This record gives sequence, structure tokens and C-alpha cells, in this order.
Amino acid sequence: MRPWNFSAGPSVLPLEVLQQAAAEMTDWHGCGMSVMEMSHRGKQFMQICDEAEADLRELLAVPDDFAVLFMQGGATAENAILPLNLIGRNGSGKADYVLSGSWSSKSYKEAGRYGDIAVAASSGEAAELDGVRQAPFTWFPAAETWRVRSDAAYVHLCSNETIGGVEFVQWPDLAGLGAPDVPLVVDASSHILSRPIDFSRAGMIYAGAQKNAGPAGVTLVFIRRDLIGHALPICPTAFDYVNVAEAKSMFNTPPTYAIYIAGLVFKWLKRQGGVAGIERANIAKAQALYGYLDESPFYANPVHRPARSRMNVPFILADESLNQAFLADAEQAGLLQLKGHKSVGGMRASIYNAMPLAGVQALVDFMQDFEKRHG
Repeated sequence: MRPWNFSAGPSVLPLEVLQQAAAEMTDWHGCGMSVMEMSHRGKQFMQICDEAEADLRELLAVPDDFAVLFMQGGATAENAILPLNLIGRNGSGKADYVLSGSWSSKSYKEAGRYGDIAVAASSGEAAELDGVRQAPFTWFPAAETWRVRSDAAYVHLCSNETIGGVEFVQWPDLAGLGAPDVPLVVDASSHILSRPIDFSRAGMIYAGAQKNAGPAGVTLVFIRRDLIGHALPICPTAFDYVNVAEAKSMFNTPPTYAIYIAGLVFKWLKRQGGVAGIERANIAKAQALYGYLDESPFYANPVHRPARSRMNVPFILADESLNQAFLADAEQAGLLQLKGHKSVGGMRASIYNAMPLAGVQALVDFMQDFEKRHG
């Protein structure tokens, strides 16, 4: 039996996807070539790419007025590619950012290289919420507190913070914040395809694939077509959304094998009942793990309950001197990659789409046993 991999990314992939890729490694569908050997403009790969886009559109109900782009560089590169393409949209050179953790803070810092960037809201300070003192970046700023400039080219948020385990899904209608002409841009890397998306609330969504959609190397970009065509003169041609959209992601050689694996993941998701089906599974997994954490005096989750992520679950031991023993025993039990990010410490279980409920239950069983032995 394979170990249970709780890595935050690159993360676990569905076993049947890996098995299919292995079977097709040297000869894809009888063509005599591996996908890695194909021309990206040949009929075989164009079929792979077209099917991947069609399945992705179906899974997320992507409207026709959104382009779907397969790009390179991950969400980190999009932190620069985004302002290069959108900050010149209305001539203001302004963009506003909601800071809710490490990744949104990195996005904000990178955008500062390209224009007038302001903080619309931040959870970077401790706060008293529901009678509990919340540490910085363990809660999410309520949308009604955002300060969005009416002439901003866009407002950016990270809807799931991988490190802090904070998730925000009630995306606001910016018209209600006095900014009806400001599109919302969302970094959804850590929970893309784990729940439905309301595209009417966003102008652009982007996500690195290596959490829920495939291997590292390809980035998914969904952008409303009227937002394309405003790139700064310094924007590299390969990163100009106009060029990528017009060439159907083939302006330069795309990450072909990563797109192929992502396409297999999309087909796997459809067999699970689509996004609605996988969301039900994700709710069950999150309830199992958070339910135990809330019952136990030995462990604790530091995140404000309304902002808890279904995908990334950080937790701490009451006695942190046991951290190394916990990790060593977990690895012996076949539970891998549970160490928390170095910036926050503790533990973290990432329970993405491909992690089955059985894996989460195995983790809970281990945690119960560890508590009995050390509590």
C-alpha cells in the first residue's frame, strides 16, 4: 500500500491517473510517441490540449466570455504577469490587494514593482473575533472592511492561503464597495477545482496546478476577454495575455506533459461526479479532521473557524517538544509531509482532492494513538 502524502504542493495525484500515465508513457494511444516527444502543434497534442480545456470548462462551468490559458511559471510568476497585463487597463496605474497570509503578501510585494499598489485590507495584525484572540493571518478581513479605490485597475485576493490554512469563498460584489468598475482577481491555487466558482464575481482567476489540478509546471488562467489587451510595453511577449489567448496557449512551447497530466486529472474529476461530487468528499474529509482537532486537548487548530480551509489544515501540539517524535512516528506509519511551513511551525495536513477519506481517517487514527501514548 502506498503511503498517505499530505504534502502542500506538489501534492498527491490520483493513483489511477499515475497508472494511466505510466501505461501511456512510451506510446500515447498507438501513435508511437510519448506525450513528452510530441510537437505542441501536432494533431496528437492539440487533441490533448483541446480536450483538457473543454473538460476544465465543463467542470467549472466557465462562461464563454472567459478565455482559458495554460501558462508557465506558477502562481508566483502570475504575481508579475498579472500587473504587467492589467495595471494599465484604465490608465490609473493602481491596484489594491487584500493581505490574508504569506502568498497574498508576496503577490502584493511583487506588484509594487509595476505601479501604485495599496492595501485594501489586511489580517496581518492580531484581532479579537468571537471572543477569541486570533493571531495574525489566522483570520480573513470581512469584505465590508475592504478599502477599494474606485479607479483601481483591479483588486487582488488569495482565496486560500496554503501556509496559514485560511480560506475565503464569499467573494464580494465590488459594486457594493463603491467600485463597480474594478474587476476582482483571485489567486485560487490551493483550492481550485475543490468547490464551485462564481465567475460573475471575478474578472480573472489563476491557479498553479500542483495542488488539485496536476503536476507543477502549468498554471491555469481564466480571464474575462474584455480585460485582455492592456499589457504594459515592458510585458514580455510570451506573457502578454493577448498573444497567449490568440494562440490558444501555443504562443510558445507550453508545458506539454503537465497539461497532459492535468487533462487526465480533469477526466478523473468528472468520474468522481465533477466539482459537486468532489466538494462533498472534501467536506467529509475536513469535518473528520477538524472534528477530532476540536475535541482533543492535545492538538489545536489556530485558524478562526469561519475562515478554516478545507484544503490545508495546520495544527499544533500542546507540547511542542513532541513535534519531532510526532513527525518521526507519522512517517513510520506511512503518513508523509506533515511538517508545517517553516514560517509558522507546527504541523499541516493538506487534504486536496486526490486525498481520499481513508487517508484522513488514517491520520486521525494515528493522532489518537499518539495522544494516548504521550498525552
